[in-house]
Amino acid sequence: MADPYSILGVARNASEKDVKSAYRKLAKELHPDRNQQNPKAAERFAEVTRAYDLLSDKDKRARFDRGEIDIDGNPTMGFGFGGGGGPGGGFGGGAQRGFRADGFEGFGGDGVDFGDIFDGLFGGRGGMGGGFGGNAGARGHAAPKGATVQYKLGVSLPDAVLLATQRITLADGKTIDLKLPAGVEDGTQMRLAGKGEAGPGGNGDALVTIQFHPHPFFRRDGDNLRLDLPISLHEAVAGAKVKVPTAEGVVMLTVAPGSSSGKTLRLKGKGFSRKDGQRGDQLVTLEVQLPEGASDYGADLARRLEGWHDPRDLRARLGV
Repeated sequence: MADPYSILGVARNASEKDVKSAYRKLAKELHPDRNQQNPKAAERFAEVTRAYDLLSDKDKRARFDRGEIDIDGNPTMGFGFGGGGGPGGGFGGGAQRGFRADGFEGFGGDGVDFGDIFDGLFGGRGGMGGGFGGNAGARGHAAPKGATVQYKLGVSLPDAVLLATQRITLADGKTIDLKLPAGVEDGTQMRLAGKGEAGPGGNGDALVTIQFHPHPFFRRDGDNLRLDLPISLHEAVAGAKVKVPTAEGVVMLTVAPGSSSGKTLRLKGKGFSRKDGQRGDQLVTLEVQLPEGASDYGADLARRLEGWHDPRDLRARLGV
């Protein structure tokens, strides 16, 4: 006789919480949405769902522990006593529970985020009529769900940094607000359960693909946000406090005296959120902007530098 405890990998004295946790873990691994090319995974998914159906029902679990029923909820005693056949009443198979997506999928390929456990994924209750000759535990086949609908959602880099809520309009004209997940990347997919096309077995899902919009001055570098910051020659030589844009607004940045063009400064925790909740940094690269030689400022600077030269051999390491 199949043992639901072994199927779920829990002890016989496991709590309801432990049983549910074990089922959720296995259901995520074996869910048909993640194993479309592996029919054995679907069979295993049905098996763990059947085990959970029994162990999540206090009465069925107690009767199973006493040896009164099997994993399908069918009586374990024979049809007669002492070898003689006696009349037997009909009995029905147990109902199956399903596990459907109630959240999002993505984040770089790690996957589907499933929500609570719902009935109905694999169809209704199977059973047999009264008397002899029925098929114990026969189960119905679920009608197909509607098709998955694909959407593309453009997101700005600042919104991606802040995990800002995004509004999307579905094919039926309804709008829905999506909270971007930590670790969101360009190409991340978010699955919306039941937001697809209607079908005999219920609505399909919606699959939203995130696309980052190019930004006029921000760019992504892993978990970091990069920015090239123009500064004047005077600010570079003498040092200054300058305004710097971030995804969260303007901050003041200290430029040390004698800063060269190409120097990179770091604003801690101003970058993208990782899956663990930590954030990358904003990297600010200084760009010293010299005036055009023909401008009044350029001409004035040239006059001030007349007769002065930098004694350092800046290109010695290049061998020239």
